[in-house]
Amino acid sequence: MVATYLKRWVGSRILNRTTRKGGLDLSKMRIVPRQVSMPLRREGVDPVPALGQVREAEPVHKLAHLFGLNVWMVSGHAEAKAVLADTANFSNDIRPLVGSDPNKPSEGIGGLGFTDPPDHTRLRKLLTPEFTKRRLARLEPVIEKIVNDQLDLMETKGPVVDIVADFAFNVPFLLIADLLGVEESDRDRFRALGPARFDLSGGGIGVFGSASESRDFLFEIVRKQRRQPGDGLIGSIIRAQGDEIDDIELGGLADGVFLGGYETSASMLALGTLVLLRDPENFERIRNEPGAVDTMVEELLRYLTVVQVAFPRFARHDLELFGQQVKKGDLVAVSLSGADRDKQVFGLDAEDFYPKRAAPAAHLAFGHGMHRCVGAELARMELRAAFTALAHRFPDLALAVPEEQLRFRDFSIVYGVETLPVQLHATAATQAAG
Repeated sequence: MVATYLKRWVGSRILNRTTRKGGLDLSKMRIVPRQVSMPLRREGVDPVPALGQVREAEPVHKLAHLFGLNVWMVSGHAEAKAVLADTANFSNDIRPLVGSDPNKPSEGIGGLGFTDPPDHTRLRKLLTPEFTKRRLARLEPVIEKIVNDQLDLMETKGPVVDIVADFAFNVPFLLIADLLGVEESDRDRFRALGPARFDLSGGGIGVFGSASESRDFLFEIVRKQRRQPGDGLIGSIIRAQGDEIDDIELGGLADGVFLGGYETSASMLALGTLVLLRDPENFERIRNEPGAVDTMVEELLRYLTVVQVAFPRFARHDLELFGQQVKKGDLVAVSLSGADRDKQVFGLDAEDFYPKRAAPAAHLAFGHGMHRCVGAELARMELRAAFTALAHRFPDLALAVPEEQLRFRDFSIVYGVETLPVQLHATAATQAAG
């Protein structure tokens, strides 16, 4: 009886803080109910076993019914691809579930991930030319310099460094700041705005609060570059589009590039290093086998799938989805990490990291369909350059603490490790043991 009362009291407290006129307001949510947390829970680098069990039994699974809203999880690979590509039956427009202040436009959503056609089509066309292989080739020397500069700093700081703080976050941050054209004087403030965007431990209120602060900053940058366009992506779009694109849309685009290229790449670099260090042969192959790093990066993307869930979809009307009856307005969450462990696609060893896997590129780490990550090739370039440089600069790189002592970023849309202490060079003891 007491448990029932507490359950109702907690439920009413959540409801009072998350319901606004017209429905649920995710931006006021102080906790995320555990019923919908399965796609975000892991044990080490692996999704919890329950996720795989649900995928095998019911690849489209009803997670919960909350505040009048059905929440579905799609974890099968074929089912996930179908939903991600389906713009006729699903919308990405989250605005009905997020409160906004008309006097503060930065509190709007913006960006590509929460936008439907025709706006999405128009805005993506502005970014796509900047992310073609030909245009990205000009960034290769920039990436190489950023990576080597960070390795130099690690060498100076060693013999023990933290891959997360000393390498994994610095490389994508410097690259994204350079790509967007953020001036040196603005970068310290810019640096702090990423990780909180994905942390759901404080509910939606933390995520959307951090998002608003990030967009405020980028709107400032856009307004500054309106007066004097820089050499980066923001300045390039301003010069090409002029007043045809307003500050809100351009700030949203810049925010999407920042969102997609900072925390995600940092998590891949850190967790990827952890996985590679489990077997010395991995870095040895990167050093000695041409092209080995390409396949290894694809398998790391599949195995880790650090972006755990795709942008939420909402059913445009009642429909049958692989045998399940989905109602208009239902929220459909695609578990990318679940889909990328699907044995029907990746084999019986899909739960394992296998660096020689034949076709790891079938993964959904970058999403699929219209909303597939526009910066996917840039991320690959970054990862290949970073792991190759690490393998050559520090051939004896090793964990400085037992793996079981590592702390991971629980309950985050983008999964990661808090710190990753490594020994840069072999010690006398390890040399003697070898």
